[in-house]
Amino acid sequence: MAVYLDHNATTPMRPQAVAAMVEAMHVVGNASSVHGFGRAARARVDGARRQVAALVGGAAANVVFTSGGTEANNLALRGCGRRRVLVSAIEHDSVLGAIEDAERIPVDAHGVVDLAALERTLAASTEPAIVAVMLANNETGVIQPVAEVVRIAHRHGALVACDAVQAAGKIALDMAALGVDYLSLSAHKLGGPQGAGALVLRDGAPLSAVQTGGGQERGRRGGTENVAGVVGFGAAVEIAGRELDAFARLAALRDRVQAALDGARVLGADAPRLPNTLNVAMPGVPAQTQIMALDLAGIAVSAGSACSSGKVKASPVLRAMGVAEADAGSALRISFGWNSTEDDAARMIAAWMDVYRRLASPSPRLRAEGRGKGAPQVGYGRGAPLDTAPHPNPIPAGGDRERKTAA
Repeated sequence: MAVYLDHNATTPMRPQAVAAMVEAMHVVGNASSVHGFGRAARARVDGARRQVAALVGGAAANVVFTSGGTEANNLALRGCGRRRVLVSAIEHDSVLGAIEDAERIPVDAHGVVDLAALERTLAASTEPAIVAVMLANNETGVIQPVAEVVRIAHRHGALVACDAVQAAGKIALDMAALGVDYLSLSAHKLGGPQGAGALVLRDGAPLSAVQTGGGQERGRRGGTENVAGVVGFGAAVEIAGRELDAFARLAALRDRVQAALDGARVLGADAPRLPNTLNVAMPGVPAQTQIMALDLAGIAVSAGSACSSGKVKASPVLRAMGVAEADAGSALRISFGWNSTEDDAARMIAAWMDVYRRLASPSPRLRAEGRGKGAPQVGYGRGAPLDTAPHPNPIPAGGDRERKTAA
């Protein structure tokens, strides 16, 4: 049986979400209709709205359902009424590509947004702005100091849009604690269906419809509501919210794989990370070669964002972190999910070691340790070591602070 370790791309639907969708598919009415059939559909949509709001500590009236995280990000940036847009250099393509002339805020070697640079950039102009910073990166799992970003941005009169697509259902979320004005979510990242998402607003946050039509979602997003999709979203959100502690256990599986690849460079390991995500560079074998070899062995992993994984080039996220091109080109993302097991981790380790026995020559260190000819080349000895200064931000629930494995 194949092992799926690409949960940051999409995670299997939870049985509760499937069951809720099947039931909702038998609901005939349009949620905008005033008759009984329409009211029945509306009741299900509003129930899902309350479930999504509860996950993030928001108000149900401020939940705008969308077709996914990409639309939610675009709606926030295009519908906020601000022409000046600042984005971190490691944002998802749906943010980086939304506004062509957006100003980019750099990140440090750990993949954490440079707060001093953000302050300087905002101070350079009095034009009202919006700042877009994701909560957790989809490639490295690094968690951003969003609350501090908000304090800086609001001090300069800027709004803040936070892409929480990858964080939702993995770590605890609280809009009030974060202070963000807009929060983007996607159902299929936490066990719901593909094609459903939401933008959650702070009370009073400005938003004009980008997609017009029938005035749905309180006039903020036109288009007939996807009743079955949002019902499945709501069911997935509810179970994911209840199982946050169980999800945190995935850090043990991630760490088991990380420890087995002794000497590999773990990218983003010196910052708080999501408990399920491991991005590791194994110089010497291109990422695409590794992915294909692992796929033949029944292991599914990825390199970079799945939305653009067909492009054979180094990850822009890793480049923004200053990772050397050779290392970035050999980096893989391993992401566990709600149904991952100890056996999945064990099979991943065995398959990957076998791949390196076949594709890479042994490093001097491994040969000296007596692993012999044909041992996988997993030593990392090139380039300057990562800065190991303490991270300036507190560790969010479910995150961690770890050092890279020894070289």
